[in-house]
Amino acid sequence: MRPSAIRSNLVSRLVSGVIITLAAALPALADELKLQDNAPERYVVVKGDTLWDISGKFLKDPWRWPQIWNMNRDEIKNPHWIYPGDVIVLDTSGGSPRLRLLGNKDTDGMRARQKLDPRIRVTQFEPQAAPAIPAQAIEPFLQRPLVVDEREFANAPRIALGPEDRVAIATGDRAYAVGLGGKKGDVFQVFHGGKELRDPDTKEVLGYEVTYVGEAVSREVADVSSLQIVNTNQEVVLGDRLIAKPPREFTNYVPRVPDNDIRGKVISTYGGVNDAGPYTTVVINKGGRDGLAPGHVLYAYKAQRLVRKEKRGEADLYTPLERNGSVFIYRVFPKLAYGLVLDSNQSVNLLDEVRKP
Repeated sequence: MRPSAIRSNLVSRLVSGVIITLAAALPALADELKLQDNAPERYVVVKGDTLWDISGKFLKDPWRWPQIWNMNRDEIKNPHWIYPGDVIVLDTSGGSPRLRLLGNKDTDGMRARQKLDPRIRVTQFEPQAAPAIPAQAIEPFLQRPLVVDEREFANAPRIALGPEDRVAIATGDRAYAVGLGGKKGDVFQVFHGGKELRDPDTKEVLGYEVTYVGEAVSREVADVSSLQIVNTNQEVVLGDRLIAKPPREFTNYVPRVPDNDIRGKVISTYGGVNDAGPYTTVVINKGGRDGLAPGHVLYAYKAQRLVRKEKRGEADLYTPLERNGSVFIYRVFPKLAYGLVLDSNQSVNLLDEVRKP
């Protein structure tokens, strides 16, 4: 091979190598952790803190707390090792910011005892450890169906009669149901019929949203079964449906970005509120079939609005997308998902958009 050809080949390889190196570096640069302008050098954990809250004091994107803690896969499976009184230090000596835990004598001793005792199971809802997100904000939604098949709901056991022919039934009252199975002492959740949830774009029925109203315990099981209403958050009425209470489950939620390019919309808000603020549950029109899973984080954006025209024939112009918060997905149905609004700088409303960060 001639010298000029050899030089050309070497230059080509060198250029290709530089391009490959730059291409590999670009995601890392784009994925750089961004600190808050006023990030503290250290922080003492207090009761009620969450991992999201704590990381938000240091990071502009709090959902990236697994990265700033430099957690590996095993640690991410059970990340709840932060307790009130622990001292968290920001370390920027290595180029990329990291958080380190100093701890204290009391919590260190407690953890050592827990580690030696195989009966202890640290979970998100352990009262002393800092959870990923506010447990009290989502726990009521974890043990209830909320979205069901409309036909199955219509065929579910129903409240058929109240005490003394009363229409409204309250806590402590005896009620009677038809179609009830199981055995004496079983616990059932009571639901009002709700509404169809449709995709705003395709008009597909995504599910039937029901409203939880209380719980009941079966006293006698027969063709007409008797129940004791044990608690309510609103009146139980004739025609309400009964669904067996599922077992209590605990889940560790670790925030991460969906693999799929999710683009959806808010189609419902819990309680029918118009303006969803922090710690409000919203329903989006994407679910398991779209690749969503508990722990996924989406950015919320205000729905674009048409700019008012002054003259006929002007082109349609819309306001730009403006981010108004984050949505932390914690419960996923096939076609829908429930998410908790976090980091909102303005309200999240119906038809606001949600997208992969």
